[in-house]
Amino acid sequence: MLNALIRRKRNRPFGQDNIAFESTVFTLSTEVPRPMERRIDERVVPTLRVAKVVDESGSEQLVRVRNLSAGGLGAEIGRQLEVGQEVQVELNSQMLPSTVVWIREGTAGFKFAHNIDLGEMLAGRKPRHGFRPRPPRLQVACKANLKIGKTYYTVEVHDISLGGLKVEPIDEYCLGQPVTVVVESLRPIKGEVRWFADRKAGIVFDKPLKFEELSEWIGKRLEVATLKAAVKDPRKR
Repeated sequence: MLNALIRRKRNRPFGQDNIAFESTVFTLSTEVPRPMERRIDERVVPTLRVAKVVDESGSEQLVRVRNLSAGGLGAEIGRQLEVGQEVQVELNSQMLPSTVVWIREGTAGFKFAHNIDLGEMLAGRKPRHGFRPRPPRLQVACKANLKIGKTYYTVEVHDISLGGLKVEPIDEYCLGQPVTVVVESLRPIKGEVRWFADRKAGIVFDKPLKFEELSEWIGKRLEVATLKAAVKDPRKR
């Protein structure tokens, strides 16, 4: 049955709300996947499933899932973690308490506190409470400039993902309108205002950001924040 689910998944169109599973290797066990001996072909890397890892301090990073089992996953990481460290892994819109069990050359293995239903995930079913899984979002606090028609807005960014971001304040007439977004130190991005509520809006990008692009941007912001904290408190230097 699981093989049938995999075949069914491969026949579905690729898109933002249907992130490809084909290049993330699924392991039919409850063991945490071990490090892969060979590097993944660069042609395959863009289709690896993306998850989010949150550590004890609340620091977030996106990771690319190389292999996944019911009991855990192996992923490419951007910032160093420690074996034994407890984290939260956001996968398929679910927050999974996990523990780092191995580290190797920019990759890490995460053991879930509880096994997940791998068959349900492969089938692409909606969670029982009814909302659709969406790409993991990183919480940020920065400014952005929006151009909607001939009107320009300076807005606060609440969160960002590979596929879009949430901003405020904005006017209701912008709903459904094409927009150009310029976030601090990121290139201009074209998209569309997809939802509006209480002067907040969700913008979906026409073309998703690249994983490396967003990860590098987040990393630079964390470096700047760390330097600022050190200046305020010399004891941390």
